[in-house]
Amino acid sequence: MSEQEKKLSGTFEESALKVEPLSYFEGVAMIVGANIGAGILGLAYGARKAGWPVLVFFLILAGVFTTISMLYVAETTLRTRKPLQLSGLAEKYVGQLGSWLMFASVVINSLGCLIAYTNGSGRILSSFLGVSPAIGSLIFFVPAVIVIWFGLRATGVSEKIITSGMGVMIIILVTATIIGPGINTEHLKFTNWYFAVPVFSLAIFCYISQYLVPELTRGFSAKGGNILNLPKAIMTGMFITGVLLALVPMAALGLQGRDSVSQVVTLAWGEALGQWAFFTANAFALCAMMTSFWAIGETMLTNVVDRLKFPSEWDIKYRIIAMAIVVVPPFLIAYTGLVTFVGAIYFAGAFAGAIMSVIPVMMLNKARKTGEREPEWTCGKLGHPIIQGTLIFLFCGAAVYAILDAMQILPHGW
Repeated sequence: MSEQEKKLSGTFEESALKVEPLSYFEGVAMIVGANIGAGILGLAYGARKAGWPVLVFFLILAGVFTTISMLYVAETTLRTRKPLQLSGLAEKYVGQLGSWLMFASVVINSLGCLIAYTNGSGRILSSFLGVSPAIGSLIFFVPAVIVIWFGLRATGVSEKIITSGMGVMIIILVTATIIGPGINTEHLKFTNWYFAVPVFSLAIFCYISQYLVPELTRGFSAKGGNILNLPKAIMTGMFITGVLLALVPMAALGLQGRDSVSQVVTLAWGEALGQWAFFTANAFALCAMMTSFWAIGETMLTNVVDRLKFPSEWDIKYRIIAMAIVVVPPFLIAYTGLVTFVGAIYFAGAFAGAIMSVIPVMMLNKARKTGEREPEWTCGKLGHPIIQGTLIFLFCGAAVYAILDAMQILPHGW
């Protein structure tokens, strides 16, 4: 088959990454599961100085532009014949520097997530079981690592089951808050734009699932999948994420006020509603951390395989090495006390957001010129230079603020 025939045939080639089928709902669940993790648990605390209206504004802004960035990656993957992760796509279309920057973005953002989950799960299981936080984190790690080990298909099915349960728990808790003690609207009206920009970095972090797009492309392009589900799953998953990200802080801040929320929101929120709610809220928190750990851990693992040029993700020796890179550093860093729960997600979101605004734009523009196959779907007018420029300005601006915040030049968000 000639190069032109391959391009027109729409076929994907094999790579070191295994192609496993995903259904539409599994794809949506992976996006929601990845997003609804550490971010949603830290949002109320991180936004308490700025206020809920400021949070909602930035959730919408970050959600829209992160979705656009994801669609850029989606079109890039559809123009590439060989299944690659983000670092591999960046190497192909931007070069080695872009590839290593993208890999650094994946690793730093993933580590920020996994550190936060290690820290948060340890706290919750410590309060549930009376064990030390470190032992609680180890208990959490067992099912987390098992699912990641079994790969993309196992991750998708597990995400679908647990994410459905999370949705039910959120509805129960928010409803109980409204019809029980009630929500004080004065708490929700408070606004202080002086502390607004750090909230944007938190919002960027909450829409963490850009890294899943190549995984979804692999799943929807497999035999039995439907590649046209890719953009639909991205937009549906991101919309559901935005609604949930606004609801939980609304209930927690509306009930408790900005002076009483905890860094892991479900700890104080559950106590305020009663013992049953304490267990329900923290069961939700554990599920949220678990689903996000699965999705992000799976993505980081395949990025390690792709960037370090391992021969196959299913070569046992290399899979053990990749798994160790994914799960050991978060545990060690979480218990050195170097990073707080909200601090981990703030700085990870700011750095990764900058990379994820610039590199996907460069990849898309190059793929449109040199792509190897005709895509089944394109971004169309969403790829306009004005939209691309706005995306880069907003996300890089948040990163610059985080640096100046760390240098104590600009106000800290919390």
